Amino acid sequence: MARHGNGKSLTGMWNGLYSYPRALPPVSFTAILIESGASISGTTHEPGDSIGVGGTAYATVFGRRTASTVDFTKVYDSGSAHSVRYDGRINEDATEIEGRWQIPGVWSGKFLMIRAGGKEEAVATEKLEPVGER
Repeated sequence: MARHGNGKSLTGMWNGLYSYPRALPPVSFTAILIESGASISGTTHEPGDSIGVGGTAYATVFGRRTASTVDFTKVYDSGSAHSVRYDGRINEDATEIEGRWQIPGVWSGKFLMIRAGGKEEAVATEKLEPVGER
């Protein structure tokens, strides 16, 4: 397993929420991340209605970790015409990743990922209060 900065790998299951910049409710998702060297890969799933498809929306993620920051791209398996960029900071004990997502030129918002078995989802919901971003 890769070890950076705090010595803890990001490999594992993560529960997350992302918020929209408008008055839409936050969307929960689950991510499985694999860290190998500085590379991050994995998969996510979330309610499909969040991107306009039925059932569950699945996606692949790929990106990099540099010390206490991550950046990755999420590409939906549903053939969605867009990819989503994520940039975040890892907390000291590598149990949370918090940052921003964006679809370049369209919109952006906040996200929070908590390592499965970590803090309660109530903390995630509190941190993702909409702030009227575009």
